[in-house]
Amino acid sequence: MASSSAHYRISNLQNHISPLEENNKISPQVSEALSNGRAVVALESTIISHGMPYPQNLQTAKEVESIVRENGDVPATIAILNGVPCIGGYKRKWCNYSLCNVVFASMVGIQVFVTGGIGGVHRHANYTMDISSDLTALGRTPIAVISAGVKSILDIPKTLEYLETQEVYVAAYKSDEFPAVFTEKNGCKAHSRVNSPEDCARVIGKYANMKLNRQAGILFAVPIPKQHSAAGNLIESATQRALTNAREQNVTGNAETPFLLARVNELTGGTSLAASIISLEQQCLSIVKLEFLDTVSDIALVKNNALIGSQIAVALSQLM
Repeated sequence: MASSSAHYRISNLQNHISPLEENNKISPQVSEALSNGRAVVALESTIISHGMPYPQNLQTAKEVESIVRENGDVPATIAILNGVPCIGGYKRKWCNYSLCNVVFASMVGIQVFVTGGIGGVHRHANYTMDISSDLTALGRTPIAVISAGVKSILDIPKTLEYLETQEVYVAAYKSDEFPAVFTEKNGCKAHSRVNSPEDCARVIGKYANMKLNRQAGILFAVPIPKQHSAAGNLIESATQRALTNAREQNVTGNAETPFLLARVNELTGGTSLAASIISLEQQCLSIVKLEFLDTVSDIALVKNNALIGSQIAVALSQLM
């Protein structure tokens, strides 16, 4: 069954990405893993291209890939190099587009994609219609995304409603509340709850086996590790103050998000990138970049998501 599934994955790569080998690149390690039914975890390359300064970006990317390998998976960092989709293996000069990452991973047959946080419905979207294409991508791409949720500068309740409209299955990992990237809780109840990598694998397997040609994805939201929650709470407090300032100064529309990010950075003294690598620029799908934030929490977030994602991929490979 594993070999049959792998054959389907390789066929997807050939039929959908390009019939010509020179128009796309898949690393030998990833190709072999898919052919043999091994666990593969897709990773974004935002962290390399513009998520953090050099050489910290490369170091973090290597560490995240190491976490995936240590759990028995094959990491597949995805990016675009000179206009060519590259799946597996990273380069210094890769250019990343998160939305493409998810699409390319799914085309190849990779079922698990790890990121920091995802984009969402912006506040006052009823006037601006500012909604991240991340949500649309999830509604059109059959893949499981492991993230730290949605940042609280966005409208989380409306984001969850929009995901439901897009038929995206949403579940919080070991929690009844949907996380807000830097904080475990924000008052928004998750649609579902999963308590283990095996639970996640069963959900993925259930939808994969449905004969309905279902195209929507799955979102598993993993709360920030408790040891990093103090920094997360600091960032959340600053975010709420920034939101109040925005209302007081009547900052709305396209100007609101840049204002909020700059204000949070100012209030935290730049502490937010730490929590933000975990979140990886909203990180694996498009998302607002927190380039100014400190790196500690952010790195922790991304590493934690990579750990959980790799465990899910292993459980899924055993299930299939």
